[in-house]
Amino acid sequence: MRPVIRVCAAFVVLWTLVAVPAVVAGSLPADQPLASFWFPNDLLTWDPATDPDAPFNRSSVPRRDRFLDPNTQVNSHARPDEAGVVILSTSGAGTSNNPSQGALQFRTYAFSHWPYIDIWVMWGGSAGEGLILAPNGGLTDAAHRNGVKMFGNIFFPPNVFGGNIQWVRDLVQRSGATFPVADKLIEVAEYYGFDGWFINQETSGGNAALATDVRDFIRYVRANSSIEIQWYDAMVETGSISYQNAMNANNDAFFHEAGNPVSHSMFLNYFWTTNRLINSATLATSFGRSPYELFAGADIGINGTNTGINWNGLFPEGKAHRMSLGFFATQWSLDTATSTADFYRRERTIWAGPGEDPSSTTSSGWRGVAHFIPARSSINDLPFVTHFNTGQGTQVAIEGEVLRVGDWYNRGLQDLLPTWRWIMNATTTATLEPSLDFDAPYYGGTSLRVTGALDEAHQLDLFKTDLAITADTEMTLVYQTGSAGSPSNLSAALAFRDGGGGLGAFQLFPAGTTSSDGWNTVTFDLSAFAGETLNVVSLQFDAPAPVANYDLRVGRLAIYETPIDVPSPPSSVTVENKVESDPQTATLRLLWDHAPGERYTYNVYRRNPDDTRTYLGGTHSNAYFVAEVERVGSEDETTIEVETVGAEMAASVAATTTFTWDVSSSIFTDGFESGDTTAWSNTTP
Repeated sequence: MRPVIRVCAAFVVLWTLVAVPAVVAGSLPADQPLASFWFPNDLLTWDPATDPDAPFNRSSVPRRDRFLDPNTQVNSHARPDEAGVVILSTSGAGTSNNPSQGALQFRTYAFSHWPYIDIWVMWGGSAGEGLILAPNGGLTDAAHRNGVKMFGNIFFPPNVFGGNIQWVRDLVQRSGATFPVADKLIEVAEYYGFDGWFINQETSGGNAALATDVRDFIRYVRANSSIEIQWYDAMVETGSISYQNAMNANNDAFFHEAGNPVSHSMFLNYFWTTNRLINSATLATSFGRSPYELFAGADIGINGTNTGINWNGLFPEGKAHRMSLGFFATQWSLDTATSTADFYRRERTIWAGPGEDPSSTTSSGWRGVAHFIPARSSINDLPFVTHFNTGQGTQVAIEGEVLRVGDWYNRGLQDLLPTWRWIMNATTTATLEPSLDFDAPYYGGTSLRVTGALDEAHQLDLFKTDLAITADTEMTLVYQTGSAGSPSNLSAALAFRDGGGGLGAFQLFPAGTTSSDGWNTVTFDLSAFAGETLNVVSLQFDAPAPVANYDLRVGRLAIYETPIDVPSPPSSVTVENKVESDPQTATLRLLWDHAPGERYTYNVYRRNPDDTRTYLGGTHSNAYFVAEVERVGSEDETTIEVETVGAEMAASVAATTTFTWDVSSSIFTDGFESGDTTAWSNTTP
């Protein structure tokens, strides 16, 4: 939600009664599935079997394990295995009108610096719509692909913004020995596949008995599930609202009480001091708890990287971190961006500092999170495939062929993106610049582009990996320079763990000369490295003579085992519902049964009368909403195809279904509220 007022005492950002408007005003199509939200008593009647939107909000990506490797720690200041990071952020939409699987618009909060965070709380909730907001499944898919936990939000607003203490009582109502709303919160998280809930209780009017009920409610969730709870420092044990900016004797019962843990973690309000951090950490340790289960809040929603944060108090140089970091409103990078390029620049500045290089951060001011927290990676088993797809674009390409033109976003389709953005090493001064490019994607909406003057050897370090190489391992690079028969001046550069456990010298795999002015594919046999562990994947650029205007795109980087498995198609593809907005345009709700085995995604197409295909969307789940399928001419029937795409990117044969057009018209519903109508120019970042 959008901050509207500052106060000088405790709660730094207050929220309006209505949802944040979408960044670009417009309309969502009729029948659009939306992320779930409720008031506590409404949740008691929720049943996924009768909620038509429920299948479209499910995550199907298990949360991957992550690892740290001292050999690939790029910043000497960062300390492993200490502080974590949680972000509280909207997904670019508000409580209501939050599309389950993306939308046909470009501008969105396409967060992608997952290696530096541990938890994303999908911020939302308002007195005018609903207090409990579950994350949409695609966002959870992206988080889990990177090993990050996704939390929903439970928001009880201050009274001045519509808070009603009865809603808190409704949350913690009892039925014998149970808490019925807690049971539903567990059911929601387990059905949708996310990891926990953030409880933000800021409504005045409570008493000590209510505070005890809230504490017992949290303990009940913990005792009856694996769902995690993060508690916000607002309500104290007397039941009043009194921001402590610390954990102390007034609020510690929500964290640990009578020798037993209560919440899994606590987010401290923003006006902490060094002494408050030290005392809070000492108290956590006295409970036998980690001080890194406490998160010191930092609100960057207004001033972004100009926010004054006592970094030395939280992360004293050369000493153990005092506690973890909690960012509020990281979508500042989106809210204030003037273009695509500006959004990605602001994102890099938050996480890598003003120099936008996580290996070289500043010693004062905004240093970037990479100065303190080493990047974690989930690239620890084969296959590893990336197309540098950010989950948004102005077109969609599949295997180099553009099959859809038009704005879109779907963060559930986001690839594993570079661990480090950006580390470009050169012999003297780097003159090549990497970027994420929307003009020529190979698969999805984005590719990696490298441009500039190539007048000496450059190396772009991209991915931290922990991949066991076998006799059947291969690597594929797909790239283009725009001309045939020209030297690519490109090599894959791989660093393996050496015999002493350190990082060995980089091994080069030259891509050679292009055979096409379009996409070129080159495959390398890695069997000579069988039994070794691959730790870093980089690209090297070098030419025998200077190249003044070097320009190269990489559309796929894949390391996998042969033979490549061809997956089975899904089954029982069904058009659950069709709504025609006019005689030439319809929306579809599609359901199918999962294909057996692993998959990268499902791709959904329409088969055109000339036997070509148009891409309609994709998901890792077995339900998909097609926001727009266009009638071709006066066709009476349209065939829909759903393919399983395997982990190595091989596609199954298509499962098909058809639907019949009619000429009845439906009414588009107003899907976004008025507000910020700032448009972006879709310039390449």
